[in-house]
Amino acid sequence: MGETRVKLNQISYEQIMNMEKQERVHFANSLGGFKSVGLIGTKNKNNQTNLAIVDSILHIGSNPPLFGIVFRPGVVERHTLENILETGFYTINHITEKIHKQAHQTSARYDRACSEFDETGLIPEYKNDFFAPFVKESNVKLAMEFKEKVTLSINSTVLIIGEVKEVYFPEDCLQKDGFLDIEKAASLTCSGLDSYHKTTRISRLSYAKANKEITSII
Repeated sequence: MGETRVKLNQISYEQIMNMEKQERVHFANSLGGFKSVGLIGTKNKNNQTNLAIVDSILHIGSNPPLFGIVFRPGVVERHTLENILETGFYTINHITEKIHKQAHQTSARYDRACSEFDETGLIPEYKNDFFAPFVKESNVKLAMEFKEKVTLSINSTVLIIGEVKEVYFPEDCLQKDGFLDIEKAASLTCSGLDSYHKTTRISRLSYAKANKEITSII
């Protein structure tokens, strides 16, 4: 018997643009597949902390280690973005199942005077005299230094690029070849704006080369 084919629907650009706003937001945000998600910890020069969930974390490069975060146009106050630009430092903290509801709550619009740490009960943690707060409950934490801001002309979205200065993770998650097993660290992924997922690895595969068979890495 042949493989059963999945019947596919089709939605055009015109249909997407005619969707009700929130429907279009949910639909478009789901199209890219599963995404990296994390809590961005910042502090302003008045020592006021801020914590925000972000699902647009991008690996930019490995030498040096760089990550990008995409921020939507500034139609409202962007406390996280403003703090990064003001101080030059921030943290990226992986989310686990235990704290995913508190992490999601940080997406609410709080006044600048309110710290999302206080509002959600998550605990700010300071390590090695780094300026910005980490999330104590997170298992994988990155200390980041701001390097570059890029504003995209197509929609005024802002890309912030930062360099990794320190990394904290469970000691049994780093493999000999440098691979960090974030599934073992219980990191979650997300899809759309509000769907959080655990992961199950199928396999790690060998480096792809022409005329060489792919093998599984144990």
